[in-house]
Amino acid sequence: MNIECTRYRVKQGKTEKVNEWLAFLNEHIEDVLVTLEGEKMYIETIFREVLNGEEYLYWYAVQGTGGIDVDDSEHWIDIKHIEYWDECIDETFKPVNLQTEVVMIPEKVRASMK
Repeated sequence: MNIECTRYRVKQGKTEKVNEWLAFLNEHIEDVLVTLEGEKMYIETIFREVLNGEEYLYWYAVQGTGGIDVDDSEHWIDIKHIEYWDECIDETFKPVNLQTEVVMIPEKVRASMK
């Protein structure tokens, strides 16, 4: 199982596009959830922050092994998601992976995540 929280910087001037992107994901959540199954993504959450005038998105994920990569998906929702990603995420900023210190998942829940 892979558990991570990663910070990505949003490109300058893309706040409105990020608003659109996150609204798109929320509006199509049923399709989003379908794609998570193939990725063996048990939990995926996006957080947003403005820090020192810079906008960031954080991805928190709990994922099993052996799932397909979102970049390899042919599902329309993933294709649109990657389009937003390419337009909004600043690839010149090295993503920051926060250090996992404690994982609190009850065993009965963890057992179902295989």
